[in-house]
Amino acid sequence: MVRSEVFDFIANSQGIRADATLLEKSKAQPHIRSSTAAFYKYAWFYHFKHIGPKILRSRTEAMITAAALGTKKGQAVYTSAVNDVMQQTVQRQQWKTFFPRAVADPCLQIADYFAWSIQRKWERGDTA
Repeated sequence: MVRSEVFDFIANSQGIRADATLLEKSKAQPHIRSSTAAFYKYAWFYHFKHIGPKILRSRTEAMITAAALGTKKGQAVYTSAVNDVMQQTVQRQQWKTFFPRAVADPCLQIADYFAWSIQRKWERGDTA
């Protein structure tokens, strides 16, 4: 019931866009999968290297929003990685990073739905 309601909301909304970069940890080079932090930093890098210039080309500012992590130390590492990637990939723009709890941000809930549906498609072939 909830899944179909979320799908209907997304399908009937204007201007929602989802971009995904799929990475398989087991296929990554050893130095990339050496830690979770390193792996996700590469994920952010490859995503923004290819998507960032396309979606930010006519913009001067960007707000990068991702779900908060559980610990302050983990969040600090994650925030630093995202900021480092932004410096490397979208140098012209000014940006801010924002890490709210996923339950508190409706856009993150929509992003989570997209990620869930992409995962189901790739892992199970489920397109329904």
